[in-house]
Amino acid sequence: MKIAIVEDEPKLARIMQGYLQKDGYDTVLYSDGQLALDGILNSPPDLVLLDLMLPGLDGMSVCREIRKQLDVAIIMMTARVEEVDRLLGLEIGADDYICKPFSPREVVARVKTVLRRTRPTPEQAADSKHFQLDEDRAMITLGGDKCCSLTLVELRLLKTLSDKPGQIFSRDQLMQRIYRDNRVVSDRTIDSHVKKIRHKLHEIQPDTEYVHSVYGIGYKFEMPELAE
Repeated sequence: MKIAIVEDEPKLARIMQGYLQKDGYDTVLYSDGQLALDGILNSPPDLVLLDLMLPGLDGMSVCREIRKQLDVAIIMMTARVEEVDRLLGLEIGADDYICKPFSPREVVARVKTVLRRTRPTPEQAADSKHFQLDEDRAMITLGGDKCCSLTLVELRLLKTLSDKPGQIFSRDQLMQRIYRDNRVVSDRTIDSHVKKIRHKLHEIQPDTEYVHSVYGIGYKFEMPELAE
């Protein structure tokens, strides 16, 4: 898999590159935010290690722009550990954080964890037979034979969540994915749609939860077999 390292400290970038390459990953280095954004959009990697403080374009802005166009995994790297920065990072779509100073081995471990969550293994993919989303017919099939229909908005919402199991999406992110005509709606509208989706799923599998609330942030999707 290909990892983009966006870090303006050359020594740190080379160290991370060496450890990741030793573990079998292809890597590409960027030291400028705007150049990184252009390169990532032109040749998407599987995961981006993204520093918060960058010349050209800061990490938050880069993350926002990537999320508008791509569904690649993003790990933010930052020395700013205040809770507001962590929440803001999640709001714009970061999959995980790692705080400086850190060990290169920790970076490799985090990369493996996030890729495992966002790029399902063949074994995990096999579990998807229990949950199938039919976009053409706007239907969910659970357990191979139990179906229910979805509205267009419900379909878009559930597809966004289920395409990235384990990733937390804020209400704002979900609204941007669902309402493509940029209409103005309340963020609580998302809560209403989630409630309706849960009701439909519970009618088929009453004791199973697929869409999970993350307090203060938003929602995530998890296959029951993979949930902790």
